[in-house]
Amino acid sequence: MNEALLKISEIFRSIQGESSYAGWPCAFIRLAGCSHNCRYCDSLYARNTEERLTTGEVVSRALALKTEIIEITGGEPLEQPGVHQLMTELCNTGRKVLLETGGFIPVAGIDPRVHKIIDLKPPSSGESGKNCMENITLAFKAGKELQKSFEFKMVVADRNDYLWSRDLLRMHPLQKSCTVLMGVVAGELAPAQLADWILEDGLRVRMQLQLHKLLWPERTRGA
Repeated sequence: MNEALLKISEIFRSIQGESSYAGWPCAFIRLAGCSHNCRYCDSLYARNTEERLTTGEVVSRALALKTEIIEITGGEPLEQPGVHQLMTELCNTGRKVLLETGGFIPVAGIDPRVHKIIDLKPPSSGESGKNCMENITLAFKAGKELQKSFEFKMVVADRNDYLWSRDLLRMHPLQKSCTVLMGVVAGELAPAQLADWILEDGLRVRMQLQLHKLLWPERTRGA
């Protein structure tokens, strides 16, 4: 099989900051490019390609960072077809492989060993109409063990976003089978306010803060 060529923004080691794996040392492979325009995107620089590397070169660079967890992120990693080969090659190394995706593209066909962290974009993002609802269907149809490999993440900026997220979860009770994460857009909603709303409504979600931003608030990349 010919190695795929990937557009790379950066490869670095940090602390995993926003998933059920938060707090663990993690190697990050940030793929370049994204065709969407989320209002609160904090990695706009990832639209630019810094390097073009083969899957083998990417795997070697990631393994050299000596972490048990490797995350593929972006940009939007699923916009590059070669990411599928990369995910499988990383899984074959025995590492835990995470994929963080904006939630616009179906995750069907991804190596089942990959742990998928899928955004559900609320109205304030400006992109809520592009959520790929097929991913919710895929999670429901997955067997009990495979459902553990799905996480859905909602990042809210205001009360309207929260109500949208709450109503979506009432219509599609993902939290009964998958981990559902909920956090705030930094600087736009107080975390304590979100916590109060979650408690008032008895939502079965895991609230999270962006740990990497708390640790390194001045870093704009590589965190």
